[in-house]
Amino acid sequence: MAFTKIKKVLGFSTEEKAISLTDAEAFGLFAATPTAAGILVSPNSAMRVPAVSCAVGLIADTIGCLPAKVYQRDDKQAAKDHPAYKLVHEAANEWTSAEQLRTELTTDALLIGNGYALVTRLRDGTPFELHRIDPANVRTEHAPDGEPFYIVRTSSGDVQHSFQDVLHLQPFGGISPITLGREAIALALAFEGHIGGVFANGGRPSGIIKSPKSLDVEAKKKLAASWFTSHAGQSAGGTAILDEEMDYKQLSMTLADTQFAENRLEQTREIARVFRVPPTMLFELSRGTWSNTEEMFRQFHKVTLKPWLKQWVWAYSRVLLTPEEREAFYIEFITDDLLTTDTAARATAYGQYRAMGALTGNEVRAGLNLPPHDDGNELQNPFTTSAAKESA
Repeated sequence: MAFTKIKKVLGFSTEEKAISLTDAEAFGLFAATPTAAGILVSPNSAMRVPAVSCAVGLIADTIGCLPAKVYQRDDKQAAKDHPAYKLVHEAANEWTSAEQLRTELTTDALLIGNGYALVTRLRDGTPFELHRIDPANVRTEHAPDGEPFYIVRTSSGDVQHSFQDVLHLQPFGGISPITLGREAIALALAFEGHIGGVFANGGRPSGIIKSPKSLDVEAKKKLAASWFTSHAGQSAGGTAILDEEMDYKQLSMTLADTQFAENRLEQTREIARVFRVPPTMLFELSRGTWSNTEEMFRQFHKVTLKPWLKQWVWAYSRVLLTPEEREAFYIEFITDDLLTTDTAARATAYGQYRAMGALTGNEVRAGLNLPPHDDGNELQNPFTTSAAKESA
């Protein structure tokens, strides 16, 4: 049985193509691409892996908690009177905080590949509220000149929205890390399932029951059922009683021999690579030290969060600021809390730049996200008094 136009209807492509339900391409339409481990990886199943849940929560919660503000370009003062300021810093709408919206949309992008929010405006075009849209109800189309627009499915039918009215957030490459890393996630799920089965059977490998006489199939089934009932799960470790000179021989395989523990750690590291998160941030501390953990925290800001924050800045600017307003205002996240471990190094570097005359006081203040000072445009060394004596 073949079906046509399905990819177009689901928003995957505008090209019409007939494919069979048995084709490998059809699996991708329903997020059911098989993995080498034979396990289906979906957002729900992936979140059952602790490393995935930790990575998604870490990125989404951190981005949500970072304050965002609208600033004036000329004096770097917060533009609290601008309508966008409240939407990015305080509340997206009456029942959703700006923090919650960022967390939800980042989670959507990480798990599904797209995060959407619709802008509602006043009659004069002023942005008034932001509302999350379920990614399953949105598809992206493009005009002949390449301009994107969005088709949103509602209870009353499809509604078309301009790119200026839909805040759109995407991960690297426009593909969810869940999709890119599904093989690593499936393997982690397979390890969890296998180890769970081992411990459900008493936390030890399988064994062999020897009988001096031949048993028919039904007798073997009854013997196995009786054994698992008496010596598996909560009954493990009890004394075994064997009839008719039977003997039990445990196989020599152990958990140490199969290196399950190391393999599980490696899967955590693989998932960390998929999300571009330092392993120590996922509590994989087998190679963690005080020094490299502190450095990885800085890398988390530079490598993991910075690309997401830039995406958020542009997504906000595209829908909340007009092209003319972008020349006078800009949106920025305050990341000072993330860099507190590096405050001493930053202070030392700025002090050296000021002493050598490479930076003015106002340039240092700009680097600290502070407004300029009236006396901050001089390059003279503030740590000496020679200039003051000459002026006197």
